[in-house]
Amino acid sequence: MARAWHLKSRPEGTPTADNFELKEIALPPLGEGMIRVRNHWLSVDPYMRGRMNDVKSYVPPFQLGEPMEGGAVGEVVESKADGFAPGDLVLHMGGWRDEAVVPARAATRLPDLGAEPQRFLGVLGTTGATAYFGLLDAATAKEGDIVFVSAAAGAVGSVAVQIAKAKGMTVIGSAGGEAKCDYVRSLGADAVIDYRAAPILKSLTAAAPEGIDVYFDNVGGSHLDAALALARNNARFAICGMIESYNAREPSSLRFLMRIIAARVRLKGFLVFDYQPRFDEFYRDMGAWLKSGAVKAEETVVEGLKRTPEAFLGLFEGANLGKMLVKL
Repeated sequence: MARAWHLKSRPEGTPTADNFELKEIALPPLGEGMIRVRNHWLSVDPYMRGRMNDVKSYVPPFQLGEPMEGGAVGEVVESKADGFAPGDLVLHMGGWRDEAVVPARAATRLPDLGAEPQRFLGVLGTTGATAYFGLLDAATAKEGDIVFVSAAAGAVGSVAVQIAKAKGMTVIGSAGGEAKCDYVRSLGADAVIDYRAAPILKSLTAAAPEGIDVYFDNVGGSHLDAALALARNNARFAICGMIESYNAREPSSLRFLMRIIAARVRLKGFLVFDYQPRFDEFYRDMGAWLKSGAVKAEETVVEGLKRTPEAFLGLFEGANLGKMLVKL
């Protein structure tokens, strides 16, 4: 029988293992236009924390006592849908479980890019596309720009650093701890800030004495405030995520908010799903960068369905380099 993780209770502040429950589920019968998929890889992502709150957002909240969902790559084992056959590898949103029955229209056969399947949950998936479109479209970053990327050792941030370097930009990345800072340097960053070693504003001032043109925000809070303080005229900020605030009970304050006016800063929030019609462009460029070695894929893999919550909670403890994945 299939098994799935359920949201047992809504977390207050940082989630714990007690908020989750693994239970057997009965899969629905396979109707026309449906496929049954055996999952091989699951994605856990910071945005899932917001879905644990009972609030209106760009995606519906997880329901108490119901199976959770998220990105997954699996193998079709049964199909009643045109264009899908047993053995096909597909990307879909029936994650946090070992098997799923999903509408074929909600699944995507993996493009033939010569890449390992799990890459489509990371550098070739919404993670990589978030970095690609956030940097190049939302922030309109261009050659010669000075770019600051927060959480630069994480899934999205590490790809943003590499794209920026591939496009001829000067890159400053932030990460927590010596090992992660070394990793960001290995990606080609021109300067790396250890936000655990000193106040972020002091470190960013030293790394970017002339200021920054672009900020790719994965963290919010003190990182966003420091970026505002160092913003050059007409700087562009791509607001991707604010993990510093996801588990906070009180909102963070921004001392340098007025810099938006003085420096004519443009802040743009974005969702990668808005760019779905342009994914062929993303696959073309990212596929070429991977083949040339300009972009490398880093993954942190946790094995076993039972450890899915552990992998998810690790995101908030800095346990991952690059993309956090669960291998079934």
